[in-house]
Amino acid sequence: MQNRLARADVPVEMTWDLGELFASPAHWEAEFEALDAALAGIEPFQGRLGDSAATLSRCLDAAEQLQARFMRLSTFAYLRNAQDGTNPDYQAAMARIGALAARLGASLAFVDSETLALPDGTIERFLAEHDGLAAHRVPLERLLETKPHRLGAETEGVLAALGEVLGSPYMIYTRSKASDIQFAPFLDAQGTQHPNSFSLYETSYESHPDAGVRRAAWASFSAGLKAYNNTYAATLATEVKKSVAIARLRGYASTEDYLLQSHQVPRTLYADILQIIRKELAPHMQRYQRLRGRVLGLDKVLHCDLRAPLDAGFEPPISYEQACETLLASMEPMGPEYVEFVRTALTRRWVDRADNVGKSTGAFCSSPYDVHPYILITWAGTTRSVFTLAHELGHAAHFGLAMKHQRYVNMRPSMPFIEAPSILHEMLLARHILAGSDDTRTRRSVIMQLLGTYHHNFVTHLLEAELQHRVYAMAEAGQAVTATLLNRTKGEVLQEFWGDAVEIDDGARMTWMRQPHYYMGLYPYTYSVGLVTATAMGVRVAEEGAPAVQRWLQVLRAGGTRKPLELMQLAGLDMSSPRPIHDAVAYVGSLVDELETSF
Repeated sequence: MQNRLARADVPVEMTWDLGELFASPAHWEAEFEALDAALAGIEPFQGRLGDSAATLSRCLDAAEQLQARFMRLSTFAYLRNAQDGTNPDYQAAMARIGALAARLGASLAFVDSETLALPDGTIERFLAEHDGLAAHRVPLERLLETKPHRLGAETEGVLAALGEVLGSPYMIYTRSKASDIQFAPFLDAQGTQHPNSFSLYETSYESHPDAGVRRAAWASFSAGLKAYNNTYAATLATEVKKSVAIARLRGYASTEDYLLQSHQVPRTLYADILQIIRKELAPHMQRYQRLRGRVLGLDKVLHCDLRAPLDAGFEPPISYEQACETLLASMEPMGPEYVEFVRTALTRRWVDRADNVGKSTGAFCSSPYDVHPYILITWAGTTRSVFTLAHELGHAAHFGLAMKHQRYVNMRPSMPFIEAPSILHEMLLARHILAGSDDTRTRRSVIMQLLGTYHHNFVTHLLEAELQHRVYAMAEAGQAVTATLLNRTKGEVLQEFWGDAVEIDDGARMTWMRQPHYYMGLYPYTYSVGLVTATAMGVRVAEEGAPAVQRWLQVLRAGGTRKPLELMQLAGLDMSSPRPIHDAVAYVGSLVDELETSF
């Protein structure tokens, strides 16, 4: 395997074009200074929000404009840092963005505090009196829901001013992961030396067909994690203690109640997702891993074997251009306008697919308002890469439609809906490939990709959520969050799920170190909500065709103007019931059934 390229050596066509955000770093610098100066423009509204509906409307419009401008600035800095986290200029820009975010937050802190301090009924009266407030109705209603937990204006201002400090655990983790942590090269059975990194391990070695390479890479990877075990534990402990402290300050019954406030879903959905999937999915996934052990002739299934291909001989390399053709064909049920949007994303350098030193691991879609989405992926030329790209294009299409039809304040729905459009893309891709081939191995390959999606969201992320659930409870009870506690608890969560089907080693116990999601509130469980929604919606699209598609496009255009369960209801899905969760898990069982039969 060749050494990874420096960013400067990557062919330009494999990179994204950030010129539509800012033509140059100098233009970004100018806007940074202009926005910093513009913060003072919000001050004249302080103490006057109760004067009239028109005054409140002008203030909210001004705040929205500042936030939209900041989003564009911060996205440019974030994407440059994601493409090469070793670049000191990019690191410095991210630090400056963090400081500007704190200043912006402090400048705007009075808006929420004063709004909530208005006499009961004032907001409702203002909304009825002034049409200009209509765009702010949903954010205002959400704000009113937090009223019982708001602190005094001065305290809220202090917390806002400390925004950069409060966000430091995430910054420290991502900075270390991109720039500092190192993994030793390893030898395969033939004595060939291979480099290792977060990106190489997750895109190449984790699913490598050769057990010797896979396990040697795992040993190198685990040793790299071990060297940072205590440091990352201290970083995560700081994040946990921060959330616990803020939840108590604001008078929430628990840290989870505080973190779920912005998700706008009943706590019963959170509980059902954690309990039902772990209980009902475990037997299916254990069968899947036992099948993997038999087919591959493994002495035992280790955590590093969970993604090993069952039919490695049927993994022809896929070029990016071939993948684009397949993806566009799979999107045809969504209509010509939707397909054209996806084509533009694939051909206008909205996608960064290079593999270079310092590049962020995994994949994501960033959607700066009034520009267009950007996608980061490390292209490995595999079927998994195609499904990952489909996933991120789902995010792009969602926010592209939302941006077109909603203002900045109403663009994003809350977290539990975010993953549904992206995972539906994976369902459409799978159905397209299956419909075009009767070949047993092709069908088997697609089923394994689907199972990879379910594993990623129903296992990897869900077990992250279960770890969070336990760690927050322990922290609230006064236990110290240490590397020993995190390793032990992660091991227990894994062992309970996998039983005797998978051997949980020390490396597996440290896998909490791999993900940034622990620094994003209760993000991990929302992947499962999205997968349940996408599974049910995939059935609707297959059975109903155009009517289901039109309902779904209406949902995407709605952006954040409705709560997650309301968006799902608009699509024709009842997520207030646990039935869709049971159905999604049963569908996974049927996939495992067919896979077992195929072997």
